[in-house]
Amino acid sequence: MRRWFADGAFRTILLNSAFLLSGNAVSALLGLLALSCAGRGMSPEMFGVLVVIQAYTKAVSDLVKFQTWQFVVQFGVPALTRQDTQRVREVISFSVGLDMLSSAVAVAGGMLLLPFLSASLGLDASSFRLALLSCTLIPAMASSTPTGVLRACDRFDLIAIQQATKPLLLALGSVASLLTGAGFPGFVASWYLANVAGGLLFWWLAAWELRRRRIDNALRPALFSVGRKIAGAWNFVWTTNLSHSIWAARNSCSTVLVGVVIGPVEAGLFKIAMTFIDAAGTPARLLEKSFYPEVMRLDPASQRPWLLGLRAALLAGGIGLLFSLLMLTLGESLISLIFGDKYLETYGLIQIMLGAVVVSMIGFPQESLLLMAGRQRPWLAVQALASAGYIALLVVLSHVYRVQGSACAYLGGQCLEVLMMLILTLWAWQHRRTIHTDTPLEITK
Repeated sequence: MRRWFADGAFRTILLNSAFLLSGNAVSALLGLLALSCAGRGMSPEMFGVLVVIQAYTKAVSDLVKFQTWQFVVQFGVPALTRQDTQRVREVISFSVGLDMLSSAVAVAGGMLLLPFLSASLGLDASSFRLALLSCTLIPAMASSTPTGVLRACDRFDLIAIQQATKPLLLALGSVASLLTGAGFPGFVASWYLANVAGGLLFWWLAAWELRRRRIDNALRPALFSVGRKIAGAWNFVWTTNLSHSIWAARNSCSTVLVGVVIGPVEAGLFKIAMTFIDAAGTPARLLEKSFYPEVMRLDPASQRPWLLGLRAALLAGGIGLLFSLLMLTLGESLISLIFGDKYLETYGLIQIMLGAVVVSMIGFPQESLLLMAGRQRPWLAVQALASAGYIALLVVLSHVYRVQGSACAYLGGQCLEVLMMLILTLWAWQHRRTIHTDTPLEITK
């Protein structure tokens, strides 16, 4: 362990993760407060409808949007390292153009598709209109250029500020809706305003950091003219876009599928369970956000990034085990305290799903290592196979065993994905000396 912390890259990953943890800890508590107010301020049926509307909006956004933050990190970090300001400007402009294009397509697609799904989602006329309004939030959800800029610039402290501000507004609005008895429309309105403000704050922070670094005009959108200048740009963005669409079908659409197959009440229970599971898996996501920029500064043909990934995986797995034990001990009491006894059925779902937390945390470095090694196409194929297996499990088990089947499908899907990714990662490691990259020489820290 002493040698691990002697590695400057490993220390940087932990430091940046600590910044993010500060924001995410506050975010998780405020998010639970917002959900608690919504659960107590509405009937289980209306709470389920609110959850389905939010899940639908997020699912459409995730299905369509490009992973521009990965593009900014993949192509922007090497350019920042060699102080190529012009290339950094081109990378960010291309990323902004993609965000604007995908946002427009997602808003139009979400609104056009909603009338055909409203009956299946359990939406009446009033709820349908509010769901249409929620589709206009998609640009705030679909734009990931700002977080890519801040990660590439190593400004994880600013990311932590944004991650705490948005749920703070969400919680304040939820408390106000509960105290005033505003009901379903009040919660929809407060959640809408919080998402808009959070998205605008991210763009402002990215613009401020770029001005500080004197990288002017980077946020002006550009697509085809700049895309031709960056070798491999379109290949990378389409591959990561398809991969994230598959991820969205597997994760963001899960709550929507549960609502369609079983009903909005069970979808609400599943959403509460997923909230606790996401909270337990937060350390892995924080480590991944700081891990990817660091390995992009290393030589993929050497052993160093791969050993760094192994150390990070072991650390994350140990943390995941501790969080899971803590959730098993306190989960039932927390559900009763936060949501009330009418949602205690959720604890049984959490018990089933906690195994997926440990498995996914151990496997978190694999995506970053494969992208670093330029293996995005095999990674995409594995994502597609694993996601197809999960969706099939979710539909079948939910139909047969109701919401308990949904929890079992989640566990099985996570295990399948990590196992298949492990096989691909081991293959990439064995062929690491064949990797060709224009990434600059490693930075010694």
